[in-house]
This record gives sequence, structure tokens and C-alpha cells, in this order.
Amino acid sequence: MPDPIFNHRRLAEIYDPLDPERDDLEAYLAIIGEFGAGSVLDVGCGTGTLACMLAERGLEVIGVDPAGASLDVARKKPMADRVRWLHGDATNLPALQVDVALMTANVAQVFLTDEDFSRTLRGIRSVLRPNGRLVFEIRDPAVKAWQDWNRDQTFKQTDIPGVGPVESWCDLVDVSGPLVSFRWNYAFASDGAVITSDSTLRFRERDEVTRALNESGFVVDGIRDAPDRPGREFVFVASLVEQAAGENGRDPASYQTHA
Repeated sequence: MPDPIFNHRRLAEIYDPLDPERDDLEAYLAIIGEFGAGSVLDVGCGTGTLACMLAERGLEVIGVDPAGASLDVARKKPMADRVRWLHGDATNLPALQVDVALMTANVAQVFLTDEDFSRTLRGIRSVLRPNGRLVFEIRDPAVKAWQDWNRDQTFKQTDIPGVGPVESWCDLVDVSGPLVSFRWNYAFASDGAVITSDSTLRFRERDEVTRALNESGFVVDGIRDAPDRPGREFVFVASLVEQAAGENGRDPASYQTHA
């Protein structure tokens, strides 16, 4: 089930106003241009900011997300009528083919088990064209970003038009190996309501991600730094094993885990 921040109507409607600066998406727009993609699958598209930005640039865009409330917000945005919105996830996609699949905003970390992650990767692989690529980000576990997930570091008050002042802050709940659980709190001044959203992310090492990609039929073309968060995240660029083998004259079976 999607976390409440994405699937609770009241929280989904304030998601964008609470985080209006999306500088993190500029790198993905550049990557799409670099690859000359004409069609993009946005996995975990949320409220559709990136999908609509891509549609504005004339690309064929499919946005898929399991949170219906987020998709309701997405459908109201400018250019939303040029995006194909799918309510679901990457494991149950309809028949389609795209040049690039994206997972931004650390969507790749919501898959807590190896099987869930692999099923998602295989689902994405099934809709990529032979020369297609998968691009996604994941936080570097060594940075231990969760150490800043507390009220002192995250508290802010935002005056949202039509809603009023909203206080928000994060509490770290638990760290169990690679699994980090946290709770976002939202206090609405208009009626005193406090709504919480619990989440858990899995922090995978580079080699773990590379191995999962290899086992799902991908080869890693490169691991880049996130321009807006240097030294804190890995941006994986992967292509289909068959494509890499064809380009390099290698047997797909020769590809092993690497980073």
C-alpha cells in the first residue's frame, strides 16, 4: 500500500506546495535529452511534476503510481492531458514500449525485499525498447541521511493558499540494518488536525543494486553523482543485456556484477 503522504487526499494535495523547488528533476530532463528519448515511463510518478514537464517538451509520457490520491492531483496540472496516467505499479503494466524508464525521488528504495525490487525491474525491462535505458537514483547508505531526520532538522511552517499554515516535521522511528523507518507529521492550523505518514525505505549498497540489475536482465552503463546532492546519492544508468552484448560483441552470460 502507498504511504499516506501519497495516498491520503489531504496530504497529497499539499505535497507540491511543501516542496515546490524541484531542482532534482533538472538532471533527469538533461539525461532524457542526452539519450534522445521520444517516450518515457515515469515509475512512481506521484503528483506528476516530472511527467508533465516531459510532456511539455513534446515527449510521449506514461506515469504510473499506486497512489490514487497523487494521481488525482497529477491529472489537474497543466499538460496532464498529454500524459497517460496508470493507477498501479511496474509489475502490472499494459502492453507498451518506451525509450527510457525513470524512478526519481528515491522511488527505488520503497521496495523493501529483494523479490519486490526484482519484480519491479523485470516489469520495467518488459516495456523497454531494445535500445532502451533505465535511470534511477538511490541514496548512498554510507552518508546515513537518516541522522538528520528529526524535528530540529526538518521542522518548517508553510502558508499554503487555500489551506492555511501547515507545520511539518519528520521523526526517525527505527533503523534496522538496511531498513529505515520514519514518520512525517503535518499539523493544520485551520482545524487543528494532525495527520501522520509512516514510511520505510531500504538503503542498498552499490553492489547490491548492480547485482539486482544484472539478475533482472540489465547491465550498468554507469553510476553518476546527483548534481543537486553531490556525494549523497547514486544515479544508475542501465541498459538491456542484449543491447550491451550486441554493441560490444559479448555473450550476455559474460556480464557479471560490477559497479
